[in-house]
Amino acid sequence: MSLCGQIINLRALEPQDLDFLYQIENNESFWQVSHTQTPFSKYILKQYLENAHLDIFEAKQLRLVIEEKSSNKSIGMIDLFDFNPQHKRAGIGILIHPDSQQKGFATEALSLLIEYSFTHLNLHQLYANITSNNTKSIQLFTNQKFKQVGVKKDWIFNKGIYKDEILFQLIHE
Repeated sequence: MSLCGQIINLRALEPQDLDFLYQIENNESFWQVSHTQTPFSKYILKQYLENAHLDIFEAKQLRLVIEEKSSNKSIGMIDLFDFNPQHKRAGIGILIHPDSQQKGFATEALSLLIEYSFTHLNLHQLYANITSNNTKSIQLFTNQKFKQVGVKKDWIFNKGIYKDEILFQLIHE
């Protein structure tokens, strides 16, 4: 039960997540962090869900739904991406629906996935890329002991403005 917390569960994507995934992937306010520029059709997302069963070692990513325990409601997503078993590292990203933010869900989800990554996937390090103006995410990751290790200047271009992207890293001791 390593992906079960006190207030949330992390679970694999299911076919019934199509509408939730459609809502998240087509919300333009999330496109900056997901590096998306065009909407996704339900057809494409259905195909994605049909392949979501692939093992992390094959797909090089793991995407989990963050589900509120008390209601079984899907409230967000958390991902491992750029999974590299040779170098024992992966990127990590998290998204919580705005209606469910500031309730401790992201903190618990991130903590669970960190523990899972180091214990079950035998990773040595995790990293996160966060725009310099995303203070909530910076606080979330630094509270989990991620350290700032670099800044990519003018890395993200969004709505006519360049933003710096900060690289955070957590090394398992």
